[in-house]
Formats: sequence, structure tokens, C-alpha cells
Amino acid sequence: MMGVSMSGIAFRAECTWTPETLVFAALLWAWSDEKTLIERFTVARKIIINRYAEQPEPAGSYQAFIKILCRWTEPLRQALSTAFRQRMVQTLAAVWMVEGWLVFAVDGSRVDVPRTRKNEERYSPKSKLSRKAQKRRRAAKRRRTRQAMLERRANVPRIWLTMMWHVGSGLPWDWQTGPSDSSERGHFQEMLDSAPAGSLLTADAGFVGYDFWNTVLDADRHLLVRVGSNVKLLKQLGYARESEGLVYLWPDRAAKRRLLPLVLRMVVVTNVDREPVYLVTDVMNKRKLSDAKMAAIYRKRWGIEVYYRHCKQTFDRRKLRSHNPDNAMVELHWSLLGMWAMGLHSHSRLVGQGVLPEQISFAGVWRAYRRPMREYKSPPDPGERMSQLIDRALLDPYKRRNKTSRDYPLKKQEKSAGPPILRKATHAQVKLAKQVKREQARKGLTA
Repeated sequence: MMGVSMSGIAFRAECTWTPETLVFAALLWAWSDEKTLIERFTVARKIIINRYAEQPEPAGSYQAFIKILCRWTEPLRQALSTAFRQRMVQTLAAVWMVEGWLVFAVDGSRVDVPRTRKNEERYSPKSKLSRKAQKRRRAAKRRRTRQAMLERRANVPRIWLTMMWHVGSGLPWDWQTGPSDSSERGHFQEMLDSAPAGSLLTADAGFVGYDFWNTVLDADRHLLVRVGSNVKLLKQLGYARESEGLVYLWPDRAAKRRLLPLVLRMVVVTNVDREPVYLVTDVMNKRKLSDAKMAAIYRKRWGIEVYYRHCKQTFDRRKLRSHNPDNAMVELHWSLLGMWAMGLHSHSRLVGQGVLPEQISFAGVWRAYRRPMREYKSPPDPGERMSQLIDRALLDPYKRRNKTSRDYPLKKQEKSAGPPILRKATHAQVKLAKQVKREQARKGLTA
């Protein structure tokens, strides 16, 4: 199965599932379009029995299936992720780099789960309430006051999903999950080691901060990040040789600790709404990363938003179906693994034929998978083999007027991030920067 190593994964001797059949069943469960999770499992189990007729039939209980899946999802996810990444390197060489860089976009989104008590306790932002607070909340709900409705609306249980997405291929690379009030930057740091050294990581205005950026740069990764009014930058600090666009991130707290300022290059580009977008990077060499390349790479970052749209709308995962928090997390992980597996299969085939990733229809690929699932007992009709259906899973090239939703996901109107706060360094800051530079030179730490 795509070279997946199952070493270290062994079930009990009396278990009717094997690691291979469990993985296949979980992917089929994710690919199915049946309305309920139990119906999806029923379909997946029938296909497993047909495919592995020589093996004992796996247990027919959905509860048993989801229990063993909860137990083994994380090691299986790690094994599949490793195999999928290796497969991407081997088969997607034509789209591996973007503007001469290995680029990953990072962004977060929330996925709804059913409003059950256990889901609220695990995934709601206000899950840690005292007994008195819970009693007051229940009383307020009974009165149906406006405040109660607003509180309930704010307390919707959601899973926070942060994804690292390979920009060249348009496929996932890694992800982290947590309650709806999780930290995107914390998730980013947990995924940092999965990106190869020297990668360029691009993100929006939520992924900022002196300590956070230092962590990324110390890990031998590069940054291309949009900055807004939540970032204070300095110019003419004199720490590095002055050039066009040179700015520094050196908050007062870092200066007092006599830490090095971060030397950055800022470029202003325009987005699709013709609003200015402020980008900063640690790559100072314009031959390696020109202003035009910075703009092109950041525009491609928008593809991760489209991928989230595929997940939530096309793949129908805007709201999960599991009432148990452990099951909901398993449902989300296998949904993402299922999308990744489909995308890797279709992209490996079509990119080899000269098709660009952005020309591939996710809905068409999913249909190509669902048809054999529905007709698994009979041979395909002429022209309806999965490979043939995938070859036709291409987006309509016709250009429509005023159809921005054709290429971009619908989003709520968000307030612009605005420009960063850019100030000229004071005499005291320039003096302190020179002192810090001399101190670091004596320690042999100056670049």
C-alpha cells in the first residue's frame, strides 16, 4: 500500500482486523458519501470482505471498528504520512519547487462537531467552567435571554486544525489539531521538524512574533510572512548594511535582554482586491528571492484556503458526525488522510501527463473513487475504469466573468490587517544595537 511500513504495528492474535485491512477500511470509510458513519462503515466492510475473500471476515460491529481505529490512528497516521511524503518526492518532481524554493504554506481553520456534552468539554473554548458557572449558564439558557443565546453561540465545540500544505503540489504535508482555542503558532512549531531544512514557510498575519520567528530561523527554515498593524518594525537601526526594504524586528523586551534584532526585508504588493499587502522575509539576497518571486509565492499560498474549501464543502466535512470527542478526532484525521491519498494518486498520474495541480478537479477525483466503490461487485464499463475517470477529472477551462468563487473560497469579509507600524530607530536604539553587535562579535556569534 504505497510502500507503507507497518513495522511495530501488531494487533492481538484473536483480532479479525489486520493493519492493512484496517487502513483500507478507514480510507474507504472516509471516501464514502453515505449519510451516516455506520452506513459508511457497512459499505467499507463489504468491500473489504470482497477484496480479502481468503481472510476471515472482520468484525461487523461499528463500535469495535471505531474502538480499534481510535487505538491505532496515530501510529497509522504517522506511517501513512511518511509514505505519502516519500511518494510526493518521487512522483511530483515537476511541481516540487516554486520559484526555486521548496515552499510550504501554513494556515488554520475550525471544523464543527456535534454539540454534545463531551464534545463541549473537549473542544469548546469555555470548557473549563466552575460548577456555579455551569449552573448559571444552564439557568440562562432556560430563560432564553439574548445573553444566553450569544454565550451558547460562542461556545460551539470545534476542532482547530492547522495544516502545513505543500504549495507546489497542492497537497497536505502535515497537520496538528486541538480545541477551538488552540494556538496556531504552537501547532506550527510542532510541525516545524517535518519541513525539510532550507524550506520557505509562508503564512498570513497571524503567524508573527519575535520568539516565534527566531524558533523558525534557528531551525534552518526561512520565512515569508504577511505583517499587519500587530507588528512593530524599525528602520535605520544601523545593525546591518542599509538597503531598500531593510527593516528590523526588535521589540523592547528583546532589546532589554540584549538579544539580536531580526534583520528582514519588506516588500509591498497588491492582493486581488487591489489592497496593499506587506510581506517580510529573512532572505536578504534578491537573486535568490526577488520581490516578484515573493509576491508570486504568497499569492500561491491562497491555495491552502481552497484546499480547506474542498475539505469542508466538496468533501462535506464542515461539520463532523461523531458525538464522541475521540471518535470525532479520528473521523477528522482519516478524512484528511483520505483526501491526501486521493490527491496523491491523481496528482502523481496527471502531473506526469503535464497537467498542473490547479487544473485538477477534486470533486472529479472523488467521483472517480466513489463509482468503483458503488460497483465493486461488477467490472467497470468501457471508459469507466478509475484511471480513466481520473484522467477526465479536470476543471472546466472556460473563463467566466465575475465568478471569483470559481477560483477562491467564499469567506466572511475580514478586516484588513493594515500596514505594520514602521518607525525610525531612536538614537538610544541605534546605540544599543551597536553595543549588542559588539558583544555578539566578541562571543563569535555574529553572522
